[in-house]
Amino acid sequence: MADRLFSSLIPRINTSVPGCPQPLMEQALRNAAVKTCERTLVWRHAEAPYNLSPGVHQYFYRKPQNADVHVVFEATLNDSPLSKLALEQALYQYPYWADLYGGVDFGELWTDSGALNEAPYNEQGFNSGATFQMPEEALERAAEPRAITQLTPDQFIVLPLPDSDKEYTIRLIYALKPKRSASGMPDYLLSELEDAVFHGALQELLVLPNEAWGDRELAAYHAKQYLYHVTERRARANLGNARGSMTVQMRPLA
Repeated sequence: MADRLFSSLIPRINTSVPGCPQPLMEQALRNAAVKTCERTLVWRHAEAPYNLSPGVHQYFYRKPQNADVHVVFEATLNDSPLSKLALEQALYQYPYWADLYGGVDFGELWTDSGALNEAPYNEQGFNSGATFQMPEEALERAAEPRAITQLTPDQFIVLPLPDSDKEYTIRLIYALKPKRSASGMPDYLLSELEDAVFHGALQELLVLPNEAWGDRELAAYHAKQYLYHVTERRARANLGNARGSMTVQMRPLA
């Protein structure tokens, strides 16, 4: 899916802020795109389902590299919903939390690794492959995961620790926003949000102090236009392309 650069909107805003450096205009466009995605939740992504690993509780979101997860809409495990918990709720409901492989030292998990300090250090030891073994204590407090929470923008945590009794297939659907280092976003999305991003960027640029292009009255106009377009795009995103039919039924007379 091709990306469209934020700089592609510079010719549209340049006439309203004459003399504004191009990097500053691009930064304002990026800021407006981030804010617009946060408010409209229009950039949506569904991960392909994959299996959790026994004893592993923390996973990276499988998302586009230039994006951060803003809101998790749905998380299912084997087609059953997981509870989406704030960190405080997760700490309260799962006070034992979860540690990778139950906190068992890696030296007990990997054996015959052929390490350089292995004695004796010979050809057989050097060429032998590592063997992974899961001791019982690694899954002592493991069970079927029931909840999902987040510690960092790039990773999520399932609780409790997954056991090995069966396969657990997880699916996530969430809303994205551009990273602060992103140079663009998918073409169809930026085209959909272009008007909102345009007004949001000018709203920011026109109130910068001590700049020749500053105009607070014009900034107020763009702020109103930005709010209108964001509200309209949020409503459209919530409704989607579906249009329900309307019917009228007469109530019987008493």
